[in-house]
Amino acid sequence: MTRHFIKRTLAILLTAAAALAFGAPGAPASETIRIGTFLSVTGPASFLGDPELKTLRMYIESINKDGGVLGRKLELVHYDVQHLADKAKTAIKRLIEDDKVDVIIGPSTTGTTMATIPLVERAGIPMISLAGAVVIINPVKKWVFKTPHTDRMACAKIFGDMKKRGFTRIGMISGTGGFGKSMRGQCKGLAADFGISVLADETYGPKDSDMTPQLTKIKNTKGLQAVLNPGFGQGPAIVTKNFRQLGMGMSLYQSHGVASKKYIELAGAAAEGVRLPAAALLVADQLADNDPQKVVVVGYKKAFEKRWGSAVSTFGGHAYDGLQLAISAIARAGSTDKEKVRAEIEKTSGYIGTGGIVHMSPDDHLGLSLSAFRMLEIKNGEWTLVD
Repeated sequence: MTRHFIKRTLAILLTAAAALAFGAPGAPASETIRIGTFLSVTGPASFLGDPELKTLRMYIESINKDGGVLGRKLELVHYDVQHLADKAKTAIKRLIEDDKVDVIIGPSTTGTTMATIPLVERAGIPMISLAGAVVIINPVKKWVFKTPHTDRMACAKIFGDMKKRGFTRIGMISGTGGFGKSMRGQCKGLAADFGISVLADETYGPKDSDMTPQLTKIKNTKGLQAVLNPGFGQGPAIVTKNFRQLGMGMSLYQSHGVASKKYIELAGAAAEGVRLPAAALLVADQLADNDPQKVVVVGYKKAFEKRWGSAVSTFGGHAYDGLQLAISAIARAGSTDKEKVRAEIEKTSGYIGTGGIVHMSPDDHLGLSLSAFRMLEIKNGEWTLVD
């Protein structure tokens, strides 16, 4: 666990531990606090779930070395559900009914999240999703929260940058998965607010290996100035390569669904000049010293890369934030009572995480403003901060 977080929560933990020591009701110190998770560790969404699981394991080990929470060790219970809704449903049932976890962090994707929300709401257990679509928390669900910026926020950030650059006529090529489909709808609904017209609108499936036909249609649409690609996984990398091969001659924007080094590796030189909104984590060392997020993101980046020997991604950062929100809420609640923990998550205010500064409320189960997003551009194979 980072020393920064320990300092912020030590007083809460000590107060709660003291209360238990003097006879306050609660579980025995020998009983673990069970953190349930079901992530996309293998399969096409593994670039999401792999760093998420690594993050949870790393920090739970560290927290336990520091004495745990409320004097109790944390226990991680995990199932790999790939990106499949049926596997996610099976996993959530096991976590709730058999494993009797106290709180759930995950899953990785919008599709698996939406498939399991009814089960979570029925059971009455706090779940902090690590997926991107706004439909997860809008409308608000009592027991469901999330840490990543929403697809609607991504549209607004991208359109704001387009407007600054004088782009008003664009094409879109979107994945048909849960996230791509949701972001496509959000962007089309928001475009007019920024004076932007979507003149070409194409899609691709998760198994498509060549998007040249769709991009050719976009290229042949007169007057386009930029192309936006909502999606995640290998699809956006294929789009990027095909985009360059066709000599599209316009700017290409991606979503925060590709905010990991894996995208740059897959797209290669074709990624040069691509812009996308992402968390500050990807440009941790480029932040101003007085940026309140710098201590957090630099600390997480160093810890992750030292432990695992691989580049940090925003997806692991989402898991970091989910875990910190959960254990801080448990500490403030002084127990693992699910309603009390849920209420404390909802009261989160001023938490500085990898995704931004979080202020939740009964009407907002994300708690991030648009300012939490940073606009990045890929230059020389690296992330660079635009604003």
